[in-house]
Amino acid sequence: MLRPQLRLWSTFIFSVLFVSLATLLTGCSHFHQDSSPEYVYVTVRKMYLRDRVAVVANRVAEVTNGERLKVLTHDRRFLKVKTPKGAVGWIEDHAVIDQGQFNEFQGLAKQHAMQTPIATATLYNDLYMHLAPERETRHFYLMPANAKVFLLQRASIPKFPAGSVLARVHADQQASVAAQAQKGHKVSFESKFLPSVSMDDWWLVRDSTGQTGWMLSQDLDVDVPDVVAQYAENERMVGAYVLRTVNDPDSGQPNGQVPEYLTVLRPYKQGLPYDFDQVRVFTWDTRRHRYGTSFRKRDFAGFFPVKVTPGDSNSPNGPEPTFTIRVADGDDLSLDPETGVARAARMETLTFRLEGNLVHQVLSAGAKPEPRATRRPVRSRVTHRSRRHKHTRK
Repeated sequence: MLRPQLRLWSTFIFSVLFVSLATLLTGCSHFHQDSSPEYVYVTVRKMYLRDRVAVVANRVAEVTNGERLKVLTHDRRFLKVKTPKGAVGWIEDHAVIDQGQFNEFQGLAKQHAMQTPIATATLYNDLYMHLAPERETRHFYLMPANAKVFLLQRASIPKFPAGSVLARVHADQQASVAAQAQKGHKVSFESKFLPSVSMDDWWLVRDSTGQTGWMLSQDLDVDVPDVVAQYAENERMVGAYVLRTVNDPDSGQPNGQVPEYLTVLRPYKQGLPYDFDQVRVFTWDTRRHRYGTSFRKRDFAGFFPVKVTPGDSNSPNGPEPTFTIRVADGDDLSLDPETGVARAARMETLTFRLEGNLVHQVLSAGAKPEPRATRRPVRSRVTHRSRRHKHTRK
């Protein structure tokens, strides 16, 4: 009679222990979730949290771009969040990015933290930083108009989906240009490389705090001194580098020190498989107290970075700085289909030295000089009556 009762009690005790263990494990899991809260980050300029998900709701608190919020509850297209100040309310999920996407932005910044900038630029308008050079990619940091950023890398991406009406119209235009070139009509250098589809140029940029992301180039104005920017001649200066300074007490410059510049230019066309196609050197005429073009090289495919090496200031003839550019060897140019970065099948490096007011190519052992017509310095002078560079969006 006792054995069935013992069996019954054993089954009961085992069930109680199993339920207790399951409850304990569930509690541990719940505790683990509480110790690792979920966070999201605000992407819009500013937005109000609301006390409920409804057409009519009360504003609880205002959140701004970049602010971190703790997630309390998910509800379809909305999140119930808590601000660092303790306010609790609902926000739409399209107005935030999750922790994983935030970490991707942080990784992009870490990857390019030590990269030497190509140039600096100023924003025309308020502009978002994107995770990749595409309009539909996630954006996060919102930079205000007139903010300064460092330019790190350029990429070109198709603007319209393949097969769209606008894409076909652009392809027809490019086919017409190609047909003219085949008939022997004179076309510009860049016309040989214009893409068959409409493109967007993007820049990978970094701000003064280290935030990094991609921005549309049409909303950026590369910083170029006005004294040389006015001589851009309907092209876009995408870099200006000081070669040296000369002393001219009558120049009107601070302490009479006048910088001489190397500039690089490109057409107002997007999607070209190179970074620039012209270089110009501006030197200072100490007798007439104005800038002049001492060297010009054009109609080539150049790639960043441009390297400038200052000359020896103790030299008897004054400093003779050198500059180095990378150019394509041939017309085999393309854009990387995954990254949009321009590349050439073969590259060569050209080095030039500024000697006095003339620029000469520095040849390595066994190298052949360029044809004289190409390498001869251009000694024409520019005056203030030249067409001024217009900072307009193209």
